[in-house]
Amino acid sequence: MRREFLTLQAEAVAFVGQLVWDASERRDHQTARSLYTRSLDIARHVGDGVLEGLALLRMGHVALYGVRDAHEGLRLSLSAAHAPRGASHALSAVARLHAGEAHAMLGQPGQCDEELEKADRHLARVDDWDAALDLISPGQRHRLAGSCHLSLGRYELAVRELVDAAAELPSHTKSRSIVLGNLALARIRQGEVDAGTAALRTAIEELEGTRGGGGVSVVFGAVRELRPWCRMPEVQDVHDRLFALMAGR
Repeated sequence: MRREFLTLQAEAVAFVGQLVWDASERRDHQTARSLYTRSLDIARHVGDGVLEGLALLRMGHVALYGVRDAHEGLRLSLSAAHAPRGASHALSAVARLHAGEAHAMLGQPGQCDEELEKADRHLARVDDWDAALDLISPGQRHRLAGSCHLSLGRYELAVRELVDAAAELPSHTKSRSIVLGNLALARIRQGEVDAGTAALRTAIEELEGTRGGGGVSVVFGAVRELRPWCRMPEVQDVHDRLFALMAGR
């Protein structure tokens, strides 16, 4: 009974950490990390590799997408991939995808591709009994692979993956606004301003419903890269839509 209680406590603490980080629009890194660390300590105490991996994975998210420390994010993601010790291929797959993104942020294409391949091997072994099955979501593999290719400057590959991800994701989700923001960024860097602004308009429409902090950050980054075309009507329209979104926050 004590073990079950501690397991529930680890899950609850990690969930609160996720809520805090999301509610702060991915700004309150310190509180989130402290809660995840507490969850990690409990998971290790009870010897639950899946819970340990989940805590490490979430700590890696803060490092990668909050603090923007790719080295620490890579270390935590790899630790998360190993923690289940074969008990959850879903968890190991997702952790490998994030490790690939860390390598991409560090400009390491070979290591990134290797992690994506390892993720695919784990995904092929996921079954309905996987302890972390709920980590696998529609468009996830395409979304993270697209982000990797974007970071590495492989814009054609990024567009292909992100288009597939956007098609698989349901509307009005935080992940879809991030995907569309990254798609816009890839299009803009290819010089396809019309396609980039079209993706941005859809991303802003998604954000009107979700208010996701991650999506807002990505969309702002894409809009900044439209400065050379700031006098074009479609670019001005995107600016107006983004200002209206922020005014209503």
